[in-house]
Amino acid sequence: TGRIGKLDRIDLILPENIGSQSSTNEAAIRASLPISASLQSVEARTGTVEQMTKAFRTNLSALSLLALLVGLFLIYNTMTFSVVSRRPMFGTLRCLGVTRREVFIMVISEAFLIGLLGSILGLILGVLMGQAAIRTVTQTINDLFFVLSVRGIQIPVESLIKGALLGIFATILTSAPPAWEAASVQPRAALSRSGLESKAQRVVLFAALAGIGLLIAGILTLLYPTRDLVVSFAGTFAVIIGFAMLAPITTIVLMRVIQPPLNRVLGVLGRMAPRDVVHSLSRTSIAIAALMVAVSVTIGVSIMVSSFRHTVILWLEQTLQGDIYISAPSLTATQPSTPIDPAILTTLQGWPGVVEVLTLRSVDVDSPDGPVHIAASSNLSVANERSFLHLNIPAEEVAKEMKEGAVIISEPLANRLNLQSHSTSLSLNTDIGLREFPIAGIYYDYSSTQGTVLMSLDIYRQHWEDQAINAIAINLEPNVDSDQVVIGLKDEMSDKQSLVIRSNQVLRFEVLEVFDRTFAITGALQLLATIVAFIGVLSAFLSLELERQRDFGILRSIGMTMRQLWGLILLETSLMGSIAGLLAAPTGYVLAYILVYIINRRSFGWTLQMQVLPEPFLQALLVAVLAALLAGIYPAIRISNLTEAEAMRYE
Repeated sequence: TGRIGKLDRIDLILPENIGSQSSTNEAAIRASLPISASLQSVEARTGTVEQMTKAFRTNLSALSLLALLVGLFLIYNTMTFSVVSRRPMFGTLRCLGVTRREVFIMVISEAFLIGLLGSILGLILGVLMGQAAIRTVTQTINDLFFVLSVRGIQIPVESLIKGALLGIFATILTSAPPAWEAASVQPRAALSRSGLESKAQRVVLFAALAGIGLLIAGILTLLYPTRDLVVSFAGTFAVIIGFAMLAPITTIVLMRVIQPPLNRVLGVLGRMAPRDVVHSLSRTSIAIAALMVAVSVTIGVSIMVSSFRHTVILWLEQTLQGDIYISAPSLTATQPSTPIDPAILTTLQGWPGVVEVLTLRSVDVDSPDGPVHIAASSNLSVANERSFLHLNIPAEEVAKEMKEGAVIISEPLANRLNLQSHSTSLSLNTDIGLREFPIAGIYYDYSSTQGTVLMSLDIYRQHWEDQAINAIAINLEPNVDSDQVVIGLKDEMSDKQSLVIRSNQVLRFEVLEVFDRTFAITGALQLLATIVAFIGVLSAFLSLELERQRDFGILRSIGMTMRQLWGLILLETSLMGSIAGLLAAPTGYVLAYILVYIINRRSFGWTLQMQVLPEPFLQALLVAVLAALLAGIYPAIRISNLTEAEAMRYE
C-alpha cells in the first residue's frame, strides 16, 4: 500500500466515567500532539460520512414522495368509486333517518380499514422491493461515495411505523372529500349526480386561483437562498400541485376549443365526447391531474438525466486529454486510491510511441472543515483543460500560479465548504502543520459530490511526505494505435502489478456506464408513478361508467350501436389522456428547470447545462394517451356486456 512505517489514524477510547474532565483531557491530548496531527471526535468523522450520502438519500425520498403524491389521487378515486357505487344506498339511509355524521363516520371508518390493510400489504411489498433495490443502490454508493458491503437486510421499526402512518393518514385525508359529499347532500340528491357536478363546476375557478397561488408560493420558496433540501422540495411540490389544480379549468377550455373541429370530423360522437368530459368534471379532472403529475415527473426527470449526461460528456471531452490511462484496481469507480509501483513509471517512460507520461496522486487529507480530497497532478496544463465557474486571476496565469503553490477547487467543494467566489485561500492540515493555499479559481467538476482540490504534484510533495502515485496518463505520438499499446502494456505489466490499463475511448464508456447505473433506480421510481397514475385513471373511468350506466342504456335503446358506444368511450379517454399530456409538458419543463438549476446544485453542488430535446415531451404525450386508452377498455367491455334494460334500471 506504500504506507509501511506510517500511521494514518489513532483511535482513542476514553473511560466511560470521564464526565466533566473530557474537555481538560482533550486540551492535554491536543497539546501533546505534533503540529501536523489533528484531534477530532468520532461524531465529527461519522458526520462527514453522513453528509456524503445525505443528498443521495434526500433525492430518493423526494422521488418516493412524488410517487405517493400520485398515489393520493389514486386513493381519492378509489374511495370515490366506493361512495359512487353505493350512492343509492346512502340516499336510502338518509331517507330512513341516518344522520350526516353517521354516514361520514361510516365512510371514514371504511377508509381507515382499507388504509390499514393497504399499508400492511404496502409494508410487505416495500420490504421485498427494498431487497431487490439493495444491489442497485449499493453499487451507486460504491461508485460515487465509499465502499459499502451489505451482508444482511435491516428493517428499522421506525421506517415501518412511518410508512404505515403515511398510508393510513393519506387514505383518510383523501377519503374525507367523498365521505363529506356522501354525508352532506340531501337524501334525494344523493340518488343522482347533478348536485355533485354542479358543485364541481362552481369550484373550478376557485381551484384555478388556488393553483396559481400555490405556483407563486412555490416559486418564492425556491427563490429563497437556502441549502435546506426540505425547503427546496416543499417549493417543488407546491409548484407541481399548483399545476395539478389548473387541470379542471384547462379541461373546460380545451374541450370547448376542440369540440367544433371534432364535430365536423366525427359528427355526433365528436360533439358528445368533449361535452361528457366537461359534464363529469368531478371525476375526469382528478384522473387527468393524477396522470398529468405522473407524466410530468417522467418529463422532468428525463430532461434532468439527459442534461446531466450531456454535461458529463462535455466534461469528459475537456478532462480526458490523454490517450491511455493506467491505475491500480480501487474500491470505488470514480477515484483511484491504490498506489502504483514506481518501477512501472520507469518502464512507461521508455515505451515505444510514448511522448509524455503524466502522474496523479489522489488522496484524502484533513482540514479544519473535515476530510478534503486532493488530486495532485504533474500536468500543469490541467488548468487549461478545465472550464471555470470563477477565476481570481487571469486564465493564462493559472498554470504558473499552481506551480508556485496555488490550487483550483471544484464547484462541489466550494459549495460544501461555503467558499464563495471572493474566497482567496483554503486551509489544509499538512505534514508540516496547518497551511493556507491560495485559490486561483473554481472549476466545473462532476466526479465527486464532495469536491476536489487540484494542485501541482511538486507542491503536494513539499507539504506531505508522500511519494506515491495512483494514476498515470500517457500521451502517444501521432498515428500510434492506442489499442495496440494497451495490449502490449498489459502483457508487459501482468507479472509486475495488477493494473487497469484503458484507452481514452474505453474510459469514457466506463464513466458513462457508471452514470447510467447511478440513475437506474430513478427510472424504476418513474415507472412506479406512471403505473399508479394508470390505475387512477382506470378507477376514475369505472366510477364514470357506473354513474353513466343509465345514460348508456338510453343511448343504446335509441339506436346507438355497440361500435359507436366503444368509439364514444375511447374518444373520451383519449381526450383526457391528451389533456394530461399537454398539461404535463409545461409542468415537466418547469420541474426539469427546478431539478437542474436548483435541486441538483443544492444537493450535489454542481451546475448542469440544461438540454431540452423534443423526445421526452412526445414520449410523455404518447404514454398519457395510451394509458388513458387502455384504462377505457375495461369499462367499455363492462358496458357492452349489459343489456339496455339492465343499464336503464341503474336508478
